[in-house]
Amino acid sequence: MKGKIGLEEHFAIEDTIMDSHGFLPEEIWPELKSRLLDVQEKRLGFMDKFDMEMMILSLNAPAIQAIPDTSKADEIARRSNDALAEEVAKRPDRFQGLAALPMQDPELAAAELKRCVNDLGFIGALVNGFSQKDDADSCLYYDLDQYWPFWQVVEELDVPFYLHPRNPLESQSRIYEGHPWLLGPTWAFAQETAVHALRLMCSGLFDKHPKLQIILGHMGEGIPYSLWRIDNRNSWTKAPPKYPAKRLIAEYFQENFYLTTSGNFHTRTLIDAMMEIGADRILFSSDYPFEGVEEAAVWFDAAGISEDDRMKIGRTNSLKLFKLDGA
Repeated sequence: MKGKIGLEEHFAIEDTIMDSHGFLPEEIWPELKSRLLDVQEKRLGFMDKFDMEMMILSLNAPAIQAIPDTSKADEIARRSNDALAEEVAKRPDRFQGLAALPMQDPELAAAELKRCVNDLGFIGALVNGFSQKDDADSCLYYDLDQYWPFWQVVEELDVPFYLHPRNPLESQSRIYEGHPWLLGPTWAFAQETAVHALRLMCSGLFDKHPKLQIILGHMGEGIPYSLWRIDNRNSWTKAPPKYPAKRLIAEYFQENFYLTTSGNFHTRTLIDAMMEIGADRILFSSDYPFEGVEEAAVWFDAAGISEDDRMKIGRTNSLKLFKLDGA
């Protein structure tokens, strides 16, 4: 289909480019590096060839979240956001931006999000999982009490927040010892991000801030296929859940979350996600340049779904969610 919009599409600046080294075979690194640093040339060529009208761009991972020095994290976040704003300004019809945020400090993160939305014209934020602060072996997850004022700002700005994966820290990865192929997109990304998302849902965050909209990539990081079990474990006992949230996890997932197709180009998986969360809450994405625009577009354009749903997922859901012209 023509006019597709993708919203998990990455770029890098020189300060963050090496964070992507090692995710693909070494012989591919020069091309991956080139694609990450480029915005206006090679990237647009792929978009034009495969009918992707717009990319909503975000910084590579883990980038800001992996900088334990809070002031440095804030500096690099601002630098990357300024660089992205310059690129978007060249072709706002083809590119929009998601803010990188120094989540090490919720007040700094809120201030930078306000700047990006109000001054730079960004349409949301993308954060690469937990943040390290002070100690490189630390993990801050965003259901913690200190982040609730930040979430209030997100709700007030009325912009989506994309929770993007990162690998667990080495000290917390014993289950993967001797099995490095399970790290990254094969499995660890989904496991890490799914737990983080479930923590948000269980915390009661969406009871206090019901308008928040969180985006998960890769068709939901496995959550859609476990929703029934999450809410109905040991169902014969009728025991209530022990988390602070007031409602079923499935209800938050269906009302406060969107999913993207990034890096998960499989029609049966798409149909399962549609049955769990509805076609109105799924968004086309490719995960460029870690995945190819060609692979994403060729699969999606031929996927066995209705043309109405294809248009929603490929374009109009994003127009509405991000309040883009044409919605």
